[in-house]
Order: sequence, then structure tokens, then C-alpha cells
Amino acid sequence: MGQVSFLLVDDLEENLISLEALLRREGLNLLKARSGDQALELLLQHDVALALIDVQMPGLNGFELAELMRGNERTRRVPIIFVTAGNTTDSRWRFQGYEAGAVDFIQKPIEADVLRSKAEVFFELYRQRQQIAAQRDELQLQAEALRDADRRKDEFLATLAHELRTPLAPLRNGLDILQRNPNSENAGDLRNMMDRQLVHLVRLIDDLLDVSRVSKGKIELRKEILRIDEIIRSAAESSRPLIDGGNHRLTIDMPADVLWVEGDQVRLSQALSNLLNNAAKYTPAGGQIGLFAKSDGHHVVIRVTDNGVGIPEGMQAEVFQLFSQIDDHKQRSQGGLGIGLALVRQLVEMHGGSVDAYSAGPGTGSRFTIRLPLAAAPPVSDTVAPQRLEVPNNRSLRVLVVDDNPIIADTLGMMLEDIGHEFEAVHDGRMALDAARHYHPDVILLDIGLPGMNGYEVCKAIRGEAEFQDTPIIAQTGWGQDRDKELATEAGFNFHLTKPVPLEQLQKVFATLSP
Repeated sequence: MGQVSFLLVDDLEENLISLEALLRREGLNLLKARSGDQALELLLQHDVALALIDVQMPGLNGFELAELMRGNERTRRVPIIFVTAGNTTDSRWRFQGYEAGAVDFIQKPIEADVLRSKAEVFFELYRQRQQIAAQRDELQLQAEALRDADRRKDEFLATLAHELRTPLAPLRNGLDILQRNPNSENAGDLRNMMDRQLVHLVRLIDDLLDVSRVSKGKIELRKEILRIDEIIRSAAESSRPLIDGGNHRLTIDMPADVLWVEGDQVRLSQALSNLLNNAAKYTPAGGQIGLFAKSDGHHVVIRVTDNGVGIPEGMQAEVFQLFSQIDDHKQRSQGGLGIGLALVRQLVEMHGGSVDAYSAGPGTGSRFTIRLPLAAAPPVSDTVAPQRLEVPNNRSLRVLVVDDNPIIADTLGMMLEDIGHEFEAVHDGRMALDAARHYHPDVILLDIGLPGMNGYEVCKAIRGEAEFQDTPIIAQTGWGQDRDKELATEAGFNFHLTKPVPLEQLQKVFATLSP
């Protein structure tokens, strides 16, 4: 809070000095004027909490000055105390003073205590008004922020509905065609199309969950010393379908020397892949996308460039904000919720790095630059081959599927049969242990979110039986956060698969189980 200003108006210098001496205190700025004209100039320059005005002044007297103040929007609400040597008990004189805008009168010679007590009232009133005004401004800013957040929420929900319907529409159409004509000559193309749309739908949901977990600090990085070229290779592989789908040319330029960083392989690849996906989305078909890395001494610098639609100058700082999308780009992009770049920034900053965007303007392409701290190369060490779980020596495995959703349990069973295994399904955690005792499975696929007795409890109960202490138990669940995986390991699970489980992933896990 700034200083409080009082205006002292008297044609005699000695009176002004006397008033100043009586009123001087910390936080109070005393303005002095020896005429009504000087007083008006000061009133227009400063926010005044109280004016002490001498009535008898040559030229513009105190009452006339007060009349002028009352006629001005800026000064009309300034409290006035008239200071006079005249008879303040004269009712006509006092009425004239109040009509001119006075709130009080002080008789000369001035009693110090009376002056200070009256001035203190207006000093505190002004302070309170300033506090109320500051609170009102803060409330107004908060209200505007809430309105903006509400608007962005509505825009996001509309975008979310659109983006979810986009892959759902061809999935629905493909199913309708296959149901009417399962042996259609286009059946293979339809299945491939439906698989791509399902992958896109899962990616949307994963991005939503990731950005929520990062914002809440629930993602824990599993850091190790990593090669930059391996991160780049992994990201390029992930983005290759979208790049090839746009008939783009991707140029990768990596330094001859091996560069190392400390980080989470999955998360850094995810951040770089999001930048490549963004370039592919916002570049017209047949575009050029570049990806290169170098060292600047203390950091690894990774750049993703494209010759796409570019970014308006005013949006280059906003593209990393959550749910932010450039209006003109919404028409050109191949889908998105405005969270990909926000997730990139969050993940990079979690690694102690930074990311920025540059574009010369619409139609000139974009350049995104990631900077990560360089790390020393790891010491050479012998690698230990991973241990394999021991299972019965026969190709076809008996699998107990435990899931409270019969559709999920049955379709998982069909997938298992398709890759050469047998299955039995139960839909209640409390029934799982009895089913295991009777079925004697080689492998157990166990859901976590079971009613009554959850998957963690079921797993611990099964592990308590001597027969199943070494039986591979695989979690297949919608709970996919790092903490969920840790809880699964603590409960006794050997693997953790996040729904929906692709057939290819299921095959890879079972390949590690097969002798």
C-alpha cells in the first residue's frame, strides 16, 4: 500500500510549517499549497485523502476552492476540513461551509491533539478504502479468471466430444459393414482402419491421463543415463505412422559423438514424439520435417522443424498452455485436444530442461527446441540376462481370466485361444481362489478393480497358497499409473498390462512365459 496524501492549503508559510509539524508521521505524504490555484494543481496530480483548507485566503478563498472541487469528478469526494480564525459557532457561516463540502471545522489557534485525532480518522478511512479497492480489484481479476477458465472448459469439452467422436465414427461404420457382410472384399482394409482408429482413441485417453498426472505431481521419473540417439530413434518410430500417413519426408541429423542425458526413456521419447506428431499434423501433405541434435557445451539441443502452417507471433508463448489451440489450425489439424505441447513442456521441465517455439508467422513453418542437461557417459558394466519365469513345459497354457466385466473376460479368452492357449473365466474376486484350486492354471490374468475383493487382495490370497507361489500372475487393468504398477508388484504380480490390452502385447508377455 502506498503513502496517504493530505493537502494543506494556507496563504501563510508559517501556518503550513506549523500544520506539517503537527501532522508529520510515517506513511503520510503532506502536500502544501499557498493559494487555491496551487491547491487545484496538486489535487489533479495526486490522490488526496484529506484537504485542510484555510478559509480566509486572498484571491480564491477556501469556500470558493471547495466549490470548484465539488464540481470536478476527480476531487468531488475529497473530504475537506476548514481551518479558520473566524467564529465557527455562527450557524450561517457553518451552513455555508457544509454546503461547500466541509466535513468539519478547526478553530485557530489549533489544538494539536484535536487536529491529530481528526486527521487520524481520515488517514485510517483512506487506508481502508484502498484495501477494499484492492480486494475488489482482486475479486474482479479472480472473476475474470473464473470466466476464462469456464470458457476454456466449455471449449475443451466441445473439442473432447469432437475428438472422441472422430475415431468412434469410422469404428461404428466399420462394424456395421462387417456385421452386414463379414466376408466383404474390403474386410482386411476395414479391420486395419479400425485398428488405427482404436490406437488413436487410446492415445487421446493416455494423453489426458498423463497431463493430469503430471499436473498433480503423480508421475515419477525412472531416471537412468540414456543415449540421445536411442531416444530420437524411439520417438521417430512412434511417430512414423502419422508422418507416413501425411506423405511427409523426415530428415534426421544426429552428431557423430554419442550424447548422454539423465532421464526417463519412455517420457523423453514421448515428449519428442509429441513434437513430431505436432509437426505432422500441422504440415500439409508432402511436407518436410527435420529432427536434429547437437551439443552446445552444457546441454543437448534437439530441434524439430517443419514447413507447415506456422504459428502467429502472438501465439508462440501460448502454444504450451493446456488446452491451447490456434483457431485457424483447428481446421487443419488431424485431431487433438490442445494438450500435447503442454505435456511436452511439463515432461521436459521435469528433466531440468526447457522447450520453446519459434515461427516467422503463418505459412512459414515452425521450430521447436528442447534443451536438456548433458550427462557423463555411464561406466561400462557387465549386463545380466533377465530371468525367465518357469512354467510347465507345454506349448498351450491354461489361463485363468478374472474380470468382473464378462465382455472383457470373454474377449480376452478369445484372444488367448487365438494364440493357442486355453482359458476359464470368473467374474468375482472372491471366486478366483476357488476357481484356481479347481482349474490349476499355468497363468492368471487378474483385473485390479474388482468389486468386494480387489485384485491386490486376490493376488495376495493366491500367493498364500503353496501351489501358486510361482505361478505367473498378470495384472490387466485400467489403473496404469506408476504407483499402480508399484502396488501390483508389492502385491505379487509379475506383469502389469493396461487396458485395452493389444493382442501383440499379450503375445509378447506370453512369449516370455513359454519355455
